[in-house]
Amino acid sequence: MQPIQCATCGNRVLAEKFSPSHTSVQWLDDAESACPEFARRAALGEPSSWIPTCPALRDSIERAVAAGELATDQLRNEPVPGRLG
Repeated sequence: MQPIQCATCGNRVLAEKFSPSHTSVQWLDDAESACPEFARRAALGEPSSWIPTCPALRDSIERAVAAGELATDQLRNEPVPGRLG
């Protein structure tokens, strides 16, 4: 996992990409405290465990991938429908 900083709020997380469609994020602080989007939604009564992601953080991760700062694991293969293995 590699450190990534949100371009919107400055929150830092660890992230890794296994494929274009799979991203793993490890929060380094409590999401509701570190992320304004999580805090806003939690204040409206939404449990943080129901919030799939922060759009600004997701965009920051995708920009890091596009800039070559966060590599996608090239050893994995995307599944092919109808074919296993």
